[in-house]
Amino acid sequence: MTWTPGRRRILRPGLALLAQVAALSGPTALAAQADTTLAQEGVYDRPFITGVGGTSIGGYVEGNTNWFVEDGIGEGLSMELRRFNIFLFSSISPRVRFLSELEFEHGTEEIALETALVDVRLGPSFVLRAGIILPPIGYLNQNHDSPRWDWVDRPLVTTEVIPTTLSEVGGGAYGKVGVGGSVLSWDLYFTNGLGDGVVENDLGRTHIPAGKREEQFAEDNNGSPAVSARLGLRRPGRGEVGVSWYGATYNSFRAEGEEVDARRRLDLLAVDAGGTVGPISLRGEAAWARVDVPEGLNELFGERQWGGHLDVQLPVLHPGTAGYGDALLSVGVRLEHVDFNVGRFQSTGRQIGDEVTAVAPGVSLRPTPETVFRLNYRYAWATDFVGNEPTRRAGWQVGFATYF
Repeated sequence: MTWTPGRRRILRPGLALLAQVAALSGPTALAAQADTTLAQEGVYDRPFITGVGGTSIGGYVEGNTNWFVEDGIGEGLSMELRRFNIFLFSSISPRVRFLSELEFEHGTEEIALETALVDVRLGPSFVLRAGIILPPIGYLNQNHDSPRWDWVDRPLVTTEVIPTTLSEVGGGAYGKVGVGGSVLSWDLYFTNGLGDGVVENDLGRTHIPAGKREEQFAEDNNGSPAVSARLGLRRPGRGEVGVSWYGATYNSFRAEGEEVDARRRLDLLAVDAGGTVGPISLRGEAAWARVDVPEGLNELFGERQWGGHLDVQLPVLHPGTAGYGDALLSVGVRLEHVDFNVGRFQSTGRQIGDEVTAVAPGVSLRPTPETVFRLNYRYAWATDFVGNEPTRRAGWQVGFATYF
């Protein structure tokens, strides 16, 4: 394969595998990144949760060390306690559950209430949910706990196109039904939505994560709720494929009940898939965004964005040493690409730049399923807006994450 900077040749072969995941072969006795539950059940697939009538506290901690060089200039060695998250769960009754997550990021630099939801179960096929929820856009937003992943960083598409972790106030419903030998899951929510920062930010580009607002847990900036939905199909022992959508009017077009600006929409479409082929674990996600930008900002601010990643992992050693019978050593590689401004310049016909392509091989050791130690090497090419020679950034990351 020819590794061409700033283009899609790295990612296209990987993303092509997404279409094959729905027909993956059976499971293996060794598994790397956990893939044993429906995506919508990710918030409850945590080791601390107890049964009916119980209240429990748990969480996870994540730390890492980074050493990077960009175009020959080293950044030195730095260490980071990236996240310390606390969970609180209560099974109030057989049909009512409460779950919350409080995150301390970069020490106490950022403190956020990521989840605080109540579920009322009317049946397996219909569960009401309200509170601070995780919209089901893609796979990782509902399954973002660091101990589940064997890479130090989250995939670019899930943080730069899909604004993971995205938490919003609202409500809706979800459920699952059996379809032959498979399980069909569905989610539908109405939330406050993202804000003006999608375009009005300090980055000089369309940046969907910048649409998160400090006031988003208190009120909507325009009185027009966002809608998010996901359909997933899981074949036990094979894998799951999902399609999701998030749509909202993001700008403050209304003031004191009067419309003062044109409504500008944001739409996100994502496809995710995961499963196994023999001993190999696959997990991929692709997302496409369309954003209405103000007149005069076309080309400078991307109206279309897309990105994707593919994780490939192979368990290589199950040492089963004394006291660590579940220990697992795995190797893997992540391929990823993000294009922040899809299109061509009208004046020249040349392709607009503003892209990042990266490859990240790694090794992970799980002494227990709830704890992971990670070693990653990351090499990335970043092309600027006008398509100049790509900036190259490479380095090593060593990290750990564990539930408690």
